Amino acid sequence: MYSKFKLLGFLSLFILMAFYSFQDIQLIYPNYFPKPVYSFKKNPLKRSTVELGRKLFYDPILSRDHTISCSSCHLSDQAFSHAGNHLSKGIEDGIGDRNSPAIFNLAWQKTFMWDGSVVNIDVQALAPINHPAEMGEDINSVVRKLNRSKEYKTLFYKSFGDSLATSERLMKALSQFQLTIVSAHAKYDKVKLGKAKFTASENKGYQLFKQNCSSCHTEPLFSTYEFANNGLSYNSELKDYGKWNKTFEPADKMMFKIPSLRNLAYTYPYMHDGRFKTLDEVLKHYENGIVKSPTLAKQLEKSIIFNPKAKEDLLAFLATLNDSVLVSNAEFQKK
Repeated sequence: MYSKFKLLGFLSLFILMAFYSFQDIQLIYPNYFPKPVYSFKKNPLKRSTVELGRKLFYDPILSRDHTISCSSCHLSDQAFSHAGNHLSKGIEDGIGDRNSPAIFNLAWQKTFMWDGSVVNIDVQALAPINHPAEMGEDINSVVRKLNRSKEYKTLFYKSFGDSLATSERLMKALSQFQLTIVSAHAKYDKVKLGKAKFTASENKGYQLFKQNCSSCHTEPLFSTYEFANNGLSYNSELKDYGKWNKTFEPADKMMFKIPSLRNLAYTYPYMHDGRFKTLDEVLKHYENGIVKSPTLAKQLEKSIIFNPKAKEDLLAFLATLNDSVLVSNAEFQKK
């Protein structure tokens, strides 16, 4: 009799575990997108976990003084960037080391941060939480705060089958919410689906883009998400050499992660240190601002010169990559 009850208990626990690991929603993206590189088998999308991640994303409880949340530097109406700010901002008027990158299409990225120092989105949030000038908190302290909250106990129970908050569960919930932020509703996407057409100017800009930009900003994500030296001058104030700051390998000097060209209208200023306020300044850099160095991308060894009309056309095409649906989507906003 005891063995029978023991077996029933084991089966009940197994069923409960299976229920709480079941993926009940799918990542939605166009059929012309490549297959995501993120393994959803290890962290299956679940509606309750995505909702938990959304609440955590907007909750300043993650910071030491309860003033800064993830959303403080990643605003939904700015394609989850911090438009107008050169560097990220944190607790007690602290200033971070780099420009806040936009958050979208993360399921197609293998590395994170401008220097690629984080190789799994499931642990990425540790970087800003632990950064003394950003959230200035310790992950163990965050977990203790969550476990003192009746509301979070309920939310963790709905997601994981018991009410205990852990650092792993916290990280996975945050990543689940962020992974669902897919940008695929710009005019470019409508053209790909045959639901719209480029204007003459946009089409000319598209051809210019394919000739001059596509090797690093590959369609349809508009980035390879690899690393490149795009000829920026060294920022002596920040002392930032990109990947080299972590690896100290000569080949990594001034190598920064290539950002997507999607949603540029919402994500200014540009580059890892936010040095360029406008896209016109960015284009001027590629015309006459490139600094030659041993690690400079081969595609940039010769300057890219645009006449005024060509520049106008290219900017017209880049505007077709702005996703107004993304920045107004209530599913990604605070509830």
